[in-house]
Amino acid sequence: MLLPDRILHSIRPLTTAVLLGTTLAISACTVQPLYHGDANGTAQLNVSPSIRSKLSGVIIDAPTDRFNQLVRNRLIFLLNGGAGEPSAPTYQLSLGTSYSVRTAVQMDIGDSTDRTGRASAGAIDGRSSYVLKDMKNKPLAKRTRTVSASFDRPRQEYANLQAEEDAKKRAAEELAEQIFLSLAQDVSKLK
Repeated sequence: MLLPDRILHSIRPLTTAVLLGTTLAISACTVQPLYHGDANGTAQLNVSPSIRSKLSGVIIDAPTDRFNQLVRNRLIFLLNGGAGEPSAPTYQLSLGTSYSVRTAVQMDIGDSTDRTGRASAGAIDGRSSYVLKDMKNKPLAKRTRTVSASFDRPRQEYANLQAEEDAKKRAAEELAEQIFLSLAQDVSKLK
């Protein structure tokens, strides 16, 4: 059974108004991805060009250990898009990093030895504290970041060591990305 014509005529303007209002509300939203691809197809963190130009002037202190070097290398890539360190830096970054390996799960190995179990999963906990300074050594920002990367521990020793190294690398890269985003926030507040 059809609705009478006068009800249809009264609903039509209301429907049009709701659709128009929804369209206007949705068009006001600006959504940008956190990660986007560059010309080479590699993922880049999305920051504005003015902040990116400030970030490209950051020089990072020399690494103290392997984990620090992994974080530093990824951070240099993020800051300068793979171009290396700046020739005329405007900011200096003192970067301190550390990591620890923890056993996440123990399981019974099912043999007749006195061992109660072996670790079947582990996690790398990475920590970083940094101080952003101007070239006159005046501190501008000080922050701390932490990440965790889990990994499986197979029975083969080499596979176990490689899984741990891969987790260290993942933790270092994620830590560098967090530091990059934190630096972008810090630099955006500077004049």
